[in-house]
Amino acid sequence: MSFPKNFFWGGAIAANQAEGAWNVDGRGPALTDVTTGGSVKEPRYITFIDKDGKPGKFPKRGDVLPEGAHYAVLDGYYYPNHDGIDFYHHYKEDIKLFAQMGFTMFRMSISWSRLYPNGDEEVPNEKGIEFYRNVFKELRKYHIEPLVTIWHFDTPLYLEERYGGWTNRKLIDFYDRFAKTCFTEFKGLVKYWLTFNEINNTVMFLEMFGNKATPQMYRDAYQHLHHQFVASAHAVKIGHQIDPENKIGCMICGITFYPLTCDPEDILLNRHTWEQNIFYCGDVQCKGQYGSYAKRLWAKHDVKLNITEQDLIDLQEGTVDMYTFSYYMSTIVTTHEVKERVGGNFSAGAKNPYLKYSDWGWAFDPAGLQYYLEMIYDRYGLPIMVVENGLGAYDKVEEDGSIHDPYRIEYLKEHIKAMDKAIANGVDLIGYTWWGCIDLVSAGTGEMRKRYGFIYVDKDDEGHGTYERSKKDSFYYYQKIIKSNGNDLD
Repeated sequence: MSFPKNFFWGGAIAANQAEGAWNVDGRGPALTDVTTGGSVKEPRYITFIDKDGKPGKFPKRGDVLPEGAHYAVLDGYYYPNHDGIDFYHHYKEDIKLFAQMGFTMFRMSISWSRLYPNGDEEVPNEKGIEFYRNVFKELRKYHIEPLVTIWHFDTPLYLEERYGGWTNRKLIDFYDRFAKTCFTEFKGLVKYWLTFNEINNTVMFLEMFGNKATPQMYRDAYQHLHHQFVASAHAVKIGHQIDPENKIGCMICGITFYPLTCDPEDILLNRHTWEQNIFYCGDVQCKGQYGSYAKRLWAKHDVKLNITEQDLIDLQEGTVDMYTFSYYMSTIVTTHEVKERVGGNFSAGAKNPYLKYSDWGWAFDPAGLQYYLEMIYDRYGLPIMVVENGLGAYDKVEEDGSIHDPYRIEYLKEHIKAMDKAIANGVDLIGYTWWGCIDLVSAGTGEMRKRYGFIYVDKDDEGHGTYERSKKDSFYYYQKIIKSNGNDLD
């Protein structure tokens, strides 16, 4: 196998899906805290009280908050992110299990509203800083390198309501303060950072679920992204100033797109899909400038960015040190009518006849990971990490407490083979963190039954359970892989 000796093996979680303790020790709410549970067939809803005091809801990926309304937690709804898997109180136990597997890296995020409950305070919440410092110290005790995402879909709810979220330029200043606090308070404990999780989702989801997407929604999305690009560039500069040892990366939702046919129109559509959904964000964060095709994308929806000369300078000066991405599946694009379609969680389009699909409609495509790795490394030439990869599946607990998950082992094995091929072909891949190394709340559906982990958490879709942790067969398989540095896949 081709994995280098210093390769990082580990797992990944996100604060909003795992921590719980949503209103403990001074933490403020985020949008995930007013997001209900759902399923593969039923969307998650965001709840609110309208200007007349009446309760309401709208799909997580659909409408927008009505004028005069405010977000609210309502009686009669279940909010799975409130408790997550209670990592907040179980982190020592969980990190010990990660160490048993042999992790050398653990990816996690910092809840912005745990450090700044509203997001615009001058002084951070000391209880929040203390919690994360203790987590990082615990990781260091086991020689596990933290990989920390600064923003993982959890803008403080107050910033969403009071300022309108990332469409408002003021959020750059609030994020700058938040990032500076992270770099300062955790200097010496954290070296590897990611500025924004799956930053490209802002536009990509409008495309994937575009029936209700209006031109104004696209204009807002591109402005939102521009402000995040500038904030990311600021974070890179701030992080390097505070500690030159810091390595700071972007994080892209990586999907490999294929044309359905060899019709030139399909080939051109596929290229344009890569440009809009993948390269648009990667080019700005890695190259420091918008690609030439950006003009085409903006013209399509009459986008006129609020962009300053200083913004352009900041983007040039704040390029990332490494490229990281998530990869779960590939998808098909075509200009033709198709009979067989997939409509699973975060996936839509023509069905690929050469691939198998999960219970949630995701294509099983390890070769797509190799393709993506080689495409991206050729484009940017930066060190790469795969920081999310995994399989959400139904797990059965046997009478003796064992959990046999050969489907997860097979998924892991084949994607490791794909990474090995990419490394052999010259890609500078430096790390791999399996998504949901411990079961957590699904971002897309809010379910617990959609399990990713090597470690089982006793909690169901209604929040019932003991929260007890137990090892699946895949726990021992990943343990063997890490010990052999990817050489023992049998």
